Amino acid sequence: MTNFSHTDTSLSEVHQSIDTTTGKKTGFRKILSFLGPAYLISVGYMDPGNWATDLAGGSKFGYTLIWVLLMSNLMALLLQGLSARLGIVRGRDLAQANREAYPKAVNFILYIFAEIAIAACDLAEVLGMAIGIQLLTGLPLVWGVSITVLDTFLLLFLQRLGMRKMEAFIITLVAIVAISFLIEIIFAKPDLGEVALGFIPHTLSDEALYIAIGIIGATVMPHNLYLHSALVQTRKIDRTDAGIKQALKFNRIDTTIALNLAFFVNAAILVLAATVFFKTGNSHVAEIKEAHRLLPGFLGNLAPKIFAIALIAAGQSSTVTGTLAGQIIMEGYLSLRVNPWVRRLITRLLAIIPALLVIIIYGEDNADGLLIFSQVILSIQLGFAIIPLIHFVSDKKTMGNFSINTITKIAAWAIAAILVFLNLKMIINEASGVFLTGSLIAKSALSLAGLLFTFLLLYIIIFPWLDKRKKKASIQMHADINTIKELVIPQFSRIAIALDFSENDEKLLAFALGQGKQQTRYVLVHIVESASAKLLGKESDDYETRKDQERMDFYVDYLKNLGHTAEGYLGFRNRSKEIVRIVKDINADMLVVGAHGHTGLKDFIYGETVNTVRHELKIPVLIVNV
Repeated sequence: MTNFSHTDTSLSEVHQSIDTTTGKKTGFRKILSFLGPAYLISVGYMDPGNWATDLAGGSKFGYTLIWVLLMSNLMALLLQGLSARLGIVRGRDLAQANREAYPKAVNFILYIFAEIAIAACDLAEVLGMAIGIQLLTGLPLVWGVSITVLDTFLLLFLQRLGMRKMEAFIITLVAIVAISFLIEIIFAKPDLGEVALGFIPHTLSDEALYIAIGIIGATVMPHNLYLHSALVQTRKIDRTDAGIKQALKFNRIDTTIALNLAFFVNAAILVLAATVFFKTGNSHVAEIKEAHRLLPGFLGNLAPKIFAIALIAAGQSSTVTGTLAGQIIMEGYLSLRVNPWVRRLITRLLAIIPALLVIIIYGEDNADGLLIFSQVILSIQLGFAIIPLIHFVSDKKTMGNFSINTITKIAAWAIAAILVFLNLKMIINEASGVFLTGSLIAKSALSLAGLLFTFLLLYIIIFPWLDKRKKKASIQMHADINTIKELVIPQFSRIAIALDFSENDEKLLAFALGQGKQQTRYVLVHIVESASAKLLGKESDDYETRKDQERMDFYVDYLKNLGHTAEGYLGFRNRSKEIVRIVKDINADMLVVGAHGHTGLKDFIYGETVNTVRHELKIPVLIVNV
């Protein structure tokens, strides 16, 4: 039996939060416990970036690019299966696996590329939601882009509700998008025979290739590979060979259903554009807003509203998953965990700033071009996510019995080769114009970027085969385990206790006494926060100040009667600053403080005393939940 375990977790706040091992779950209920992660992945395959590429492809080239969508979906099915396999078998997300395998410098570059992909994806979501809001309400695009920053806090709310509720929210949004386009297709009545011909592959012109690569980038998204390898770890599974096989089987079902649903939505957008615009001689309609404007003439007045609502739902659902992917990438590559709202704000600002600049400088008419360009950027990043992934799931040393077979390896490497080839061809096509008409600086910069791109791609391909030696992780998950040195048990001579003069005081005093010895000195601290105390400080002599002094004297006498050495101090004005000042003044070597469990609005109202105090002090702080 193969055994896989480690001590570092991906998305730690929801890691193994859904237990699939309980004996009560059998049959269909067992399958349901595994379903969910792929639906969070699938929203990335129907975000506003997909809308832009699908609309452009359908209106300009009719049904002829449907085969590109199908090919992209088949690629995504295989690659997402490999990503999930990595997470289920090794308990590593793709960023963590890269961190262990490649040198620091290479990992840092891969991290930057991954962040660029996240920013490009979020750029599409920002623009898509802003366009949707504008189409529905008439609000200018600049304002629509600006207010999308407010959904920064949506992910925090969803995470607090739990993984299952987050998945339900996303699935609801996906259903809105799918139903919307089902209605649109019924209105459009496409010729199914002509649609079927679009599944036959054929050569592509340069313009069609650019759109096709945008479609591939919008479908086989690099950050989704990072995300899936982490999301599967939200399921607690039986870590035996049989349990892992079962998890892989149910995940395949989950992925197949979710990604085929995403394919339906993308195909519906492309078919809608081809039927309504290309077939009627309106092949110039390559923009979301233009499509929305012309829809009433072809499908009636209800169609534009359905179109706008679906666009907002697609953008909002993709926003949540994009944020999770950003968190995984930062934690995996850098082992850096920041508050989720900070991470979300960083991601959103990286998207909003370029979007606002383009709209302000070049006008709203360039928004759709920026959408397609963002998807091309995603496609260029694909090789740097896919190639390491194939290496990892092919490695028998780390994957054991669950390494992929020869046929899967050949298919995976073929997909990687096709994507890299198409990207290089597109880059050469786009760069040829610069070399013909550009300045020497532009030519030099482009040549240097091309060389670095090619060198890094070759390096990540050959490095795992060249470096078969047992090596240390380039950025370790944790410090090496050595023998534990002789432990020095601390003796606290002066313990400060921050009291709030409530029923919680007894608990705080009890915990403090538990940390001390007979010779320990206990220093009681309370901050008076009456209006007079805040205004006059030590000079305050109001009723609350006098009563607080009486309570302090009572506690000091109580401890003395128990045989302890004790003294008390009252502080005034700012609670956190005064606690820190008094503790430092008395040279305390430990602080005991109560935590009330306030979150969100209560933190804003009451303040975050514990966090502020513990960051200001260099001594141990014992936090007691009261």
